[in-house]
Order: sequence, then structure tokens, then C-alpha cells
Amino acid sequence: MKNRILLSFACIVAILAACTKPGETPADKTVIPEVTSSTVADGATGIGLDLGVIDLVFNTSITLKDVSKISMGGVSLETSVSNKRLRISFGTLEYGKQYNLSLAAGAVESADGSLNKAYSLNFTTEEKYIDPDEPIVDPDATIPSVPVTKDAIANSKKLYTYLKDDVWGKKTLSAAMAKVNWNIEEAEWINTHTGKYPAVATFDYIHLKDSGEGAWINYGDISVAKDWFDNGGIVSIGWHWNVPKKQGSSDYAFYSEGNTFQAKNVPVSGTWENSVAAADLDKVAAYLLQLQAEGIPVIWRPLHEAAGKWFWWGAQGGDAYRALWIFVFDYLKKKGVKNLIWVWTTETSSSTSKDWSYYPGDEYVDIVGRDIYNVGSANSVAGQFSTISGYWPQKMVALSECGNVADMSAQWNAGAKWLFFMPWYDNDLDGSRNFAHDHANINWWVSSFANEAVITRDELPSDLYE
Repeated sequence: MKNRILLSFACIVAILAACTKPGETPADKTVIPEVTSSTVADGATGIGLDLGVIDLVFNTSITLKDVSKISMGGVSLETSVSNKRLRISFGTLEYGKQYNLSLAAGAVESADGSLNKAYSLNFTTEEKYIDPDEPIVDPDATIPSVPVTKDAIANSKKLYTYLKDDVWGKKTLSAAMAKVNWNIEEAEWINTHTGKYPAVATFDYIHLKDSGEGAWINYGDISVAKDWFDNGGIVSIGWHWNVPKKQGSSDYAFYSEGNTFQAKNVPVSGTWENSVAAADLDKVAAYLLQLQAEGIPVIWRPLHEAAGKWFWWGAQGGDAYRALWIFVFDYLKKKGVKNLIWVWTTETSSSTSKDWSYYPGDEYVDIVGRDIYNVGSANSVAGQFSTISGYWPQKMVALSECGNVADMSAQWNAGAKWLFFMPWYDNDLDGSRNFAHDHANINWWVSSFANEAVITRDELPSDLYE
């Protein structure tokens, strides 16, 4: 009888053992926790920076035993356990870096108190995508000591040095825009009501095709610019470049709509666009050389607002525009023009950066300008300044045009340290010199001039020029 009982017990044990499923541990044995799967495969590459979580699944239910034994290359981790799953959470990773997630032996334990074996998981994050149109920004870049026109006339070098050393980041130059033609009406209007002239008078070769001896406008009569210069002021010139809207047409425009003049063809010898551009540049060069002969440096701002594409010079994209800019730069250089400080205008704001491909290159630009209209918040304007100066730390940054924006005291106090600022003219400004203005009324100017950082013409150094 005793033998039968022993035999029956042995049979029961054998039957229970036979009923254990593959992969299961009999109930009377300890369970050593081991990882059976992971949400990231060992050796994986191209992992996104926002991965955030790795789940490890074990062969048995676990609890945390020693969190200090869980690490991932210095990354701060948070852990949680749910049944067989260990969830490891972390912040943003870095581009192109290899990480090792390590669970040392004893990090977790099973229900019966058994400790895990050591476990290691290696993976590599994705490489950073570099937009080929986006230049690499060097935060340690410095403003060049000389203008991009290497053999610039002495007064251009002196003006550039003054801008770089005495104004940039410390002060801001006030500027006024000529009203339609060759004049300083806006500057006179400002002086009438404030007792001060802005430091810079800006002109525009917009009527180039009409200019000449005996014509209603003659840019060859430089007396207005020379008088401003002789009184210690700074001269700036832009160019709304009017061209024939089609070959042989007498209908001219600088806007791109309905204009067949192709920017990409300007540098191409034999094209009608090249012939038109060369004739215009010959004329412009002659006028600039007249100023140069008098020792007058020019803050020169051609081909502005290109990425907006409303002007013909920007309508065909960045490649065509850059080639056009370089063509103009080289053409004037070959003509012997050496008095220019070059301003390129970005369309970048605080929330967009759409015109990297339009930037001609550091060797062709001295100052990066920005045109801002109808932004009454000084903080918003300052945000744009911060973005642009961050993108181009190697260049001075100016508010090259503005209208209906916060006054310069508010802008400066908010952090917008523009090299210079220039409200656009009011075409309807009448002879009574009233206070009304489309872009910057007298109250705006009075408030702006009240800020000690704003430089007026009388505050320019007496030895600015030779």
C-alpha cells in the first residue's frame, strides 16, 4: 500500500511537470527577470530626437529595486513599472549621437525576489538635416573690419568704421527718405517741427530713365547730395529699378506683375535684358562716380525686398537674384565705383526665414536691412531684430524702411538696436508742413529724437570725413 502511494505521488509530479508550457518556469522554481522585447531594437539608427520613451518588456512581473542602476549616458531619466513592462522616459536627445541604455544587475526584481541580469541597449539618433539654402550660422562671427569694397575710397572706409565701432549696438542713426525725386523735403519737414535734421538723407534712382541734362530730373546735378554731405550728413541711395515690361516697350515698371523682363537673363551676354541692364548701370555708375569724385560715400541699397517677389529682380527666385546682385556688384566695380557701402534687404521676420537663398554672400554685403510696416508693438519689432541679427551675426542690421511702427524710443528700449532707421516718405505731405503723415508723424519723430541713442545730423562727429 505504501509503495502504491509513493508511485501515485510520483505520477502526479510527472504529470504536473508535463503540463508546464514551453517558456514557463515551474511554480516551485525562482524567476530571474530578463528583457524579452524593447520598443527600440538594439543597434537601431536614425532614431528621432523626440523618441521620449523606451519600453522594456520582461518575462515576468517586476518591481523597481534600485533606480540608480538604470542609466543612459548622462540623460535624465524617469521610470515607471506596470506588470512586466518597465517604461523609461526622457527629454529631447541630440542629433547624430550614440546612446547606451543600461540596466545593471539588480535594477529590478521579480515577485519572488530574484534580481535581473544586466541588460544593455545601443541606438543612434538621426543626423541633422542641413537645408542647402540655409547658411551655417556662426554665433562667434564678428563684423568685418573693412567694407566689402576692399579698395574703397578713404571716406567710405571712415564711414564704415564709424558705423561698426561707434554706432552698431550703441546708437542708432535717424534717416529720412526723399519725396519721389532728388530732394530733402522730408528732412526739412522734420527739422521744421523738431529743430533737428535726421543724420541720413536717402535718395532713389527710381527715375533713371528720365534723368539727364535739361530733363525734369537730373541725377547728374549732385548739388542736393553734396550740400547734405558738406553739412556733415550721411548720404544713402536706393534704386527702384524701372525696366521695359517687354522687349522694345516704352512701358516701364519695377513691379513683377505683367513684366517679362527676366532677372536670370541680365548676366547673360546677348540677351535684351543684359543690354538694358548694362545701359542702366553705365548711367548709374556715372552718377555714383560724380559723388565719389567729391569724396562722398554712399550707403547703397539696390534690389531690395527680393524674396517678396513683387519686384522683377526677385520674382524668379534666389538663384537668379544672387547672380543678378553679383553681376551688379562686379559691373560697378569694373566701372571704378569705390564709394559704396552695400545694404541687402531680408524678408525674414521673427517667425519666418524664407529668403536664405536670396542672400548674395558675405563678400557682397556690408549691412542687412529689414523693411517693416504697420507693426505697432515695439516687442514685435524687437523680435524681428533679434531674429535677423541672430541669423547674420557677422553683419550690422538696419531698419532700412518703416512706416506706422512703434517709435524708436520704444523700439530701442525693447531691444531693437538697429544701425539706422528710415520711415518712408509721405507723397501727400503739403507745403504747410502739417503734422499729419502716412508713415511717421511729428509726434513719432519727437518721441524718437528724445531717446539719447538716436543720432541726429548735428550729433555726427565733425571728423567723420576727410
